[in-house]
Amino acid sequence: MPLLEVDSISVKFGGLKALSSFSLTMEQHELIALIGPNGAGKTTAFNVVTGVYRPSDGDIRLDGRSIAGEPTWRINQAGLARTFQNIRLFASLTVLQNVLVGFNQDVTHGFWATLLRTRKHLAEERAHREKAMHLLKYLGLEELADTRAGSLPYGLQRRLEIARALATDPKVLCLDEPAAGMNPREKIELAQLIRRIRDEFGIGIWLIEHDMKLVMSLAERITVLDHGQTIAVGTPAEIRTNPKVIEAYLGEGA
Repeated sequence: MPLLEVDSISVKFGGLKALSSFSLTMEQHELIALIGPNGAGKTTAFNVVTGVYRPSDGDIRLDGRSIAGEPTWRINQAGLARTFQNIRLFASLTVLQNVLVGFNQDVTHGFWATLLRTRKHLAEERAHREKAMHLLKYLGLEELADTRAGSLPYGLQRRLEIARALATDPKVLCLDEPAAGMNPREKIELAQLIRRIRDEFGIGIWLIEHDMKLVMSLAERITVLDHGQTIAVGTPAEIRTNPKVIEAYLGEGA
């Protein structure tokens, strides 16, 4: 059974069809990419799969369970986490506090236990803090745990977003343009980090990215969108030489 199945999803905004019969499969532990020119519908695809938009048609299954149209928090609980094209950290909170937010869905004690700081509350709080510090260490952010998130350099904010997403213990991690705004060295380090996360956490990773060098070096399989429609699916070598892909990016004259 595929880990993630997107089956003929369409998204309409009034009379505009932003996504038309979009389908995609991800196998266990696979690293795949979604590319296309600006306005092709890539982020719309992410948004409908992660519950930001409701699909007009079609179905989405995670580990065989339909999650189409469910609220974002329930989809996250089912095992699908994401980062955003525009960083959405809690800028006024510390690095550690941002990661601790990701553990909220695992909290089992209630309001009174929190207010009275019961033994159960303290034990759970301590366990979450230890897990959060482990993630920060893994992502090279341990020394910045008490730093305000909004004061971090751009590349480190991207890493913190990934740490917060991993705190939800996902089966699938969706990364929306994680290399945006990074310099060449940061992109190399990011590629190494993404591979490590896939291999060591044993999860599937779905990547949207404009940096073709990064995509071609990372992805095992690539889907290409243009004007909301899938125009190609294949390996990096197949996509690189596909006439429809070349036309979508460079124009018919190319």
